[in-house]
Amino acid sequence: MYEKIVNDKKLAYCSIDLIDYKEAWDLQKEIFEQRLNRTVPDVLLLLEHPHTYTLGRTASRENLVGSEKYLSENKISIYNIDRGGDITYHGPGQIVGYPIINLQEWKKDTHIYLRSLEEVIIRTCSYYGLEAGREPKYTGVWIKERKIAAIGIKVSRWITMHGFAFNVNTDLSIFSGIIPCGITDKDVTSLQRELKIELDINDVKEIILQKFKEVFNYSSIEYKDKESLTASLKPTDKNKR
Repeated sequence: MYEKIVNDKKLAYCSIDLIDYKEAWDLQKEIFEQRLNRTVPDVLLLLEHPHTYTLGRTASRENLVGSEKYLSENKISIYNIDRGGDITYHGPGQIVGYPIINLQEWKKDTHIYLRSLEEVIIRTCSYYGLEAGREPKYTGVWIKERKIAAIGIKVSRWITMHGFAFNVNTDLSIFSGIIPCGITDKDVTSLQRELKIELDINDVKEIILQKFKEVFNYSSIEYKDKESLTASLKPTDKNKR
C-alpha cells in the first residue's frame, strides 16, 4: 500500500502552537478553497488547541457526559463539526494534524487514506520504540487496548479536511468528560504515559512530518509559518472574485 512513487510532489507544512478551534477550522476552509482551485499545493497543519470537545456528524450527544459545571471549570469549548465520527477531545499537549490534500493526485480511496493516516502515527510511535497498531472494529491507532490517536475526516470533491489527534503530553483526565468516540470498553493513552517522560512537542511534530512525507510520497517539504501561509491564501488581482 505504501510503495515508493517517483514524483516531484511538494507539501506545504505549517506548525502552529496553540490556536482556537474555530480559527483553525476557518483556516482549513480557506486552504480547502485554494487547494480546490489549485492555487496552493497540498498542505499539512500540525497544531494544538485549547480544551475542546468536537462532535462529528454521527456523534451521539449522550457521549458528552461532563456537566455544565465541569465544562465551565475546565474551560472546555464544544463544537458540532462536519467530519465523520463521534465525539473526541482536543487540548494542549496533543498534536492535531489537518492535511488538506488532493486525493486525485494521490489515491482516490478514502479507506486507503484513513489507513495511511493511521500508518503515519504507527510509524511515529515506532520511532519512539512503541508498538502501535489498528483495531479491526475502530478507526484510529492503539497501543494494546489503549487509544493513542483518534482520526476523523471530511472529503469533498476529493479534497481532505480535519484529520488526526495524537496524544503526546495530553492531560488524559479531560477525557473523563466524554465517552471518546463512543467506545465504552477501552482506555486512552499518550506518548508521555507510555514512555513515562514529557516530550518536546516540536520534536514530535518533526517526526510526524517526516513519516507523513514517507507515507504520502512527497518529494519535498516547504516550511511555512502561519503568517506566510495565510498571506498566500489572500486573493491577488488575478484571482479576486
